[in-house]
Amino acid sequence: MIDDILANLRESIGKAKDALRRELTKLRTGRAHAGMLDGLRVDYYGQPTPLAQMATVNVPEPRLLTVKPWEKSMVKAVEKAIQESDLGFNPQVDGDLIRIPVPPLSEQRRKDLAKIAKKNGEDCKIVIRKARHDALDLLTSLKEDGDASEDEVERAKKRVEELIVEGGKSVDEIVVAKEKEITTV
Repeated sequence: MIDDILANLRESIGKAKDALRRELTKLRTGRAHAGMLDGLRVDYYGQPTPLAQMATVNVPEPRLLTVKPWEKSMVKAVEKAIQESDLGFNPQVDGDLIRIPVPPLSEQRRKDLAKIAKKNGEDCKIVIRKARHDALDLLTSLKEDGDASEDEVERAKKRVEELIVEGGKSVDEIVVAKEKEITTV
């Protein structure tokens, strides 16, 4: 039973870190990457559809994205969705291909993005601490119910704390790497 609790805690920490990585990929850095358009939805015959489900996104150069809709009739809808998004891009239509130049980030914008990355890291740590709290509650209830000895529970609690410290360190490493990526000109 204790092993199950620890396994669930490891899984929760892993899921929190994965969610953090997904959130951080949405943050814009100086270089273009296809993930910048992940949150973009296009009006596809009346349905808001993710861009990835209706077009191919490529990165031919560090400061350029290209989008090629699978249906030529969707070029205008994709262009409109990009212009209306809060990404700050100005798409250029070239036949059935949309070119999106990625402008360099200002110093102030870089600082703002670094703050957002730190905030996302703190949110992830909060989720990890909540998982710790849940694991400790389960261990305490095991001890009270007599399903595990006091020594086993105490050893498990120490292991929980070790896992939380490791998780916190890896979250910090992920955030520092993203901040470095953002601040690198």
